[in-house]
Amino acid sequence: MRWSKLFIPTLRDAPGDAEAASHRLLVRGGFMRQLHAGHYSLLPLGLRVHDKVERIVREEMNAIGAQEFLLPAMHPASVWEQSGRWQLMGDEMFRLTDRKGADLALGMTHEEVIAGIATEVSSYRMLPQLWYQIQWKFRDEPRPKAGLLRVREFAMKDSYSFDIDEAGLDASFDLHHDAYVRIFERLSLPAIPVEASSGAMGGSDSIEFMVPSPAGEDDVVRCVACGYAANIERATSQLEPVADPAEAAALERFATPGVVTIAALAAFEGGAPADRQLKSLIMVADGEMVAAVLRGDHQLNLQKLSDALGVAAIRPAEPEETEAALGAKPGSLGPVDVSGVRVVVDRALEGRTNMVTGANADGFHLRGVSIERDVQVDLWADLREVSAGEACPNCGRPLEIVRCIEAGHIFKLGRKYTEAMGVTVLDEDGKTRVPIMGSYGIGIGRGVAAIAETFHDDNGLMWPVAVAPYEVVITVVNVKDEASTAAAQALYDELRAAHVDVLLDDRNARAGVKFADAELIGIPFRITIGPRTLGDGEVELTPRRTGDTTVVAIEAIAAEVTALVADAR
Repeated sequence: MRWSKLFIPTLRDAPGDAEAASHRLLVRGGFMRQLHAGHYSLLPLGLRVHDKVERIVREEMNAIGAQEFLLPAMHPASVWEQSGRWQLMGDEMFRLTDRKGADLALGMTHEEVIAGIATEVSSYRMLPQLWYQIQWKFRDEPRPKAGLLRVREFAMKDSYSFDIDEAGLDASFDLHHDAYVRIFERLSLPAIPVEASSGAMGGSDSIEFMVPSPAGEDDVVRCVACGYAANIERATSQLEPVADPAEAAALERFATPGVVTIAALAAFEGGAPADRQLKSLIMVADGEMVAAVLRGDHQLNLQKLSDALGVAAIRPAEPEETEAALGAKPGSLGPVDVSGVRVVVDRALEGRTNMVTGANADGFHLRGVSIERDVQVDLWADLREVSAGEACPNCGRPLEIVRCIEAGHIFKLGRKYTEAMGVTVLDEDGKTRVPIMGSYGIGIGRGVAAIAETFHDDNGLMWPVAVAPYEVVITVVNVKDEASTAAAQALYDELRAAHVDVLLDDRNARAGVKFADAELIGIPFRITIGPRTLGDGEVELTPRRTGDTTVVAIEAIAAEVTALVADAR
């Protein structure tokens, strides 16, 4: 392609609201333009990168025997009602009504639709099945931001496995895991597989592929010593042992006027340090009042509580709701003698004695609290959020917390959707069985953004060869020099014949402008042809990643660049 004919609307300045590097550079480089919040048009350069990411994903899915579908983006409400998710999805689902008054939705995901098709699988002999599609998804994000990292309309590869039993699901899960590892290697992304929560999708084993980046929205806890890694929503750690008094003290109520925080109680005469306090957080989970109880110096991870309860919607109770349920305002709450509220206690509190907590009366606390004796525990669960520096659960070395972009997610769905949609097969004994499912997703546009976040510098993008919009740019220093133009055209034709993705910069512009534009859009290799070097039968070769320019004989440049591109693909 000739640059003079290509639509590449580069900009000197980034949008004022662009916080992420990928957002700034993809707009400045002419890869995309925003239509409105969370919706972007991909321009020719952006679509070329998007297509190359999609091609790599498709090739690896095909390599594990997955079959490609294309499913509707608009769904009838009935399939979501059948699975019980019509209300569960809440405000993130785009809903509409057609001219006949039927309720519809734009697809956020396709478990219901794909399981409906799977009702035509009738025998265990037809299993396993691996099905995938690359389709546009729609989610009404409350705060779309960071360009392609958090949008309301995006292309996603979602695949689904159907197996007769758990052993089959394990095999399908492992196939996808290995395929994802290869995909991210080919995309040059340093993705870390981490333990994760399945969230509203349901299911059991869950692994996210996380790319370290300050632009990410997820925290990953990892141990560089042994390789342990988990999303903050699933991470655990070893705690320093706490020695309680040998004998449990008697329960005693005492006045604490004006004391409503952990820090204030720690400083109060007769109070207790934070690690000897019980903190009670009142939540509303699927309409039910719940008290989450943790050590005073620990923080609640809301997703852990949601997963432990198996609920879809959870929020902090309003002060008036708390007072109505427990008789006191936040700051004076505790889990002793609680009724009508489910009590969920963090496992770090197992066996603890002589603790201090709120007395469920404003201005009063209790000391001498022993968990087993004084607290009616409805559920023990891991609720606390891990902090950096705590000991790794596997090897005991200090943990670190890294901000990451979620680039992919695989999890075992179980039989939630096959049961809901009525999927059954006959097994080898002629008995009816419900197949078990897995679900596996990769956001294509998010992959583009993650690559841009990982590979850029102050001058622009630095695309890996496998996804670059063009692999090579031939920059003609002076298009009015006939020898330079002829040499560039001949090299352009030779590289195209060798199946190199090449762009010929034939614009009548200053060389500095051309160099800056090539760096901004991130083409991996630049060949510069000008009268000075051409007179000696040479051209200049500059890799974008290093910026180191070498002089190469013009008769050798095509073979050298073709080899460089082939090695990097």
